[in-house]
Amino acid sequence: MSATTYAWLVLAFPLLGTLIIAFGFRSLGGRHAGWIGTGAIFLAFLAALGALIALQGHAPAHRQLESSLWSYASTVGIDARLSILVDPLSVFMILVVTGVSTLIHLYSISYMEEDRGFARYFSYLNFFVFSMLLLVLASNFLLLIVGWAFVGAASYLLISFWYRRTTATRAGIKAFVINVVGDVGLVLGTYFIFKHSGSLDFLKTFHAAPHIFTRDEGDLVAGCILLLVGAFAKSAQIPLHTWLPDAMEGPTPVSALIHAATMVTAGVYLIARMHPLFELAPAAQDVGAVIGAATLLIAGTIALTQTDIKRVIAYSTMSQIGYMIMGVSVGAYAAGLFHLMTHAFFKALLFMGAGSIIGAMAGEQSLDRMGGFRKVLPFTYGCFVIGGLALSGIPPFSGFFSKDEILLVTAERGGWHWALYVVGYIGAFLTAIYTFRMIFRAFHGEPVPEANELAAGHLHHAEVPTNPANGEVEDTDVGFPGPHHTIAERALPMRVAMGILAVGAIGAGLLQIPKVDFVIDDFLRPTFADSRLYEPHTKNGLLVFGLILGTVVGLAGIAIAYRIWVARPGTSAAIQARMRPVYELLVNKWYFDELIDLVVVRPAVAVGRFVMGTFEQVFVQDTLVGGTTGIVRAGSAAVRAVQSGFLRYYAALLVLGVAGVSFYFLLQS
Repeated sequence: MSATTYAWLVLAFPLLGTLIIAFGFRSLGGRHAGWIGTGAIFLAFLAALGALIALQGHAPAHRQLESSLWSYASTVGIDARLSILVDPLSVFMILVVTGVSTLIHLYSISYMEEDRGFARYFSYLNFFVFSMLLLVLASNFLLLIVGWAFVGAASYLLISFWYRRTTATRAGIKAFVINVVGDVGLVLGTYFIFKHSGSLDFLKTFHAAPHIFTRDEGDLVAGCILLLVGAFAKSAQIPLHTWLPDAMEGPTPVSALIHAATMVTAGVYLIARMHPLFELAPAAQDVGAVIGAATLLIAGTIALTQTDIKRVIAYSTMSQIGYMIMGVSVGAYAAGLFHLMTHAFFKALLFMGAGSIIGAMAGEQSLDRMGGFRKVLPFTYGCFVIGGLALSGIPPFSGFFSKDEILLVTAERGGWHWALYVVGYIGAFLTAIYTFRMIFRAFHGEPVPEANELAAGHLHHAEVPTNPANGEVEDTDVGFPGPHHTIAERALPMRVAMGILAVGAIGAGLLQIPKVDFVIDDFLRPTFADSRLYEPHTKNGLLVFGLILGTVVGLAGIAIAYRIWVARPGTSAAIQARMRPVYELLVNKWYFDELIDLVVVRPAVAVGRFVMGTFEQVFVQDTLVGGTTGIVRAGSAAVRAVQSGFLRYYAALLVLGVAGVSFYFLLQS
């Protein structure tokens, strides 16, 4: 089969899984929905491998293949087609998305086993993966926008999955609204570009771009910045990031899927895909690089103070996506995408480890309540440490190679980019601290009652289930989490998924060791053949310095975390008391939610109420609707008065009508 046929199958399998589970859920007992959903994504992964192999059979210069099923509209310059683009970048993305998503589905079979919405969950999950695959395989702006919108809708369904939790429904609405802001940016950015190119097709637009746009032309810069708005909203970059921590209201595997394989990586993909346009608009590139650097630093500081284990990992995702956004914005395309791949392994692993310890805590997510799980959850602990070392950039774990390569290329750009280089290493230092703060607090120290209960052979289950976000008492019926919880040590599917991800977190970095092998660089080169930034010229001295600095920074962060939370308990409380204003700033997440509420939400609500009370009520209801109604009523009354039933009146009206028509024609002659 051809590479494009395999790519269509990549889309078909998750969509088929969605439909089978959605329409056949009543007849799917036990775990059947889970296995069908997992099998659909695994088949998509096999098809992605087929696309990879088939694509390698083409010469590097001919590895951009398009395939179209039908044309939606083809007139007056609009070429809107249901078509896909199979090239090294899209194949790279579908391999990451389907591979990691398969493991998350497998993990979910045990994690969600007791939930009454089991079949609904896997239908949504398959739809989420389908939407992301549609996004990365789209060959034109129209299909990209459709996939972009589908991802937002699927994220709403999954974040609000436990829909009887008010916190979950609010989080889902918040994520949906902020992502719609990004959707608007994407659509408007497409308009600015289409107005000059006259085409919605990616390849046609990219080939025409150097001839129709001048460097930093106003419309092009505006279009690219609007595309960045879409990327920032989807990838949770400041100031459109506030939905991501709240998205932790969804089931833990959903958090893993959003953070590791789908959704938040879409912004990175978008910038990489649009690189021919961004390279003609360096001003927009600079905006992306600065926002990425600011996000990685701000998110890292916030993660230092969070006590919800899932939110700590969420803020680490924001920070790591910041590295990727910065990387692809400065032209480090292969490095940014390489980090996207390695991050998918260790971030999914960390969320799965968090899910296991949350299961041992009967749903509790606060680090203040955890401790001493190292011996009773040995497999979870081992996987968590592997994920933590990869996230902290410690060699030879995968995060070390991918993150430091981004910083190396950033430094190579020179000039003001050195500031981004410094910010990147400060962020790496913070990453090591908050990651091992989380590990030491959850797994070390005195065992909590739940750990002691597990040591005695009993998995703790709460007598009265409560919402970990606000302590509200909950039911365990549909729309709430199931009554029982699962840990990796007792569920084979969870262990298999975490074990494979742990291997990836350890060894995936070996695909691209600086100055040793260039697997990712060489594979992606045909997509970026038109880029003047793709080939870095890193000096060996800077390379060695960066690798040593990254290692030292990571180890120093771990040492500080050990000293504060293990060697000298109570140090953290003393630091908080001494630096209270800074702590308040960080624990309140730099007050972004409050600022957005003050600047955007409240004025919008006030304007809405004013319009509803004045324009809507007075003009629309009273004048337009009421006035029209009055005219109709008056006309009806007049007609009813004329319809008296007397023949002489009807004859008189007929004579008057004929006389009036005759008089009109006499005047015209």
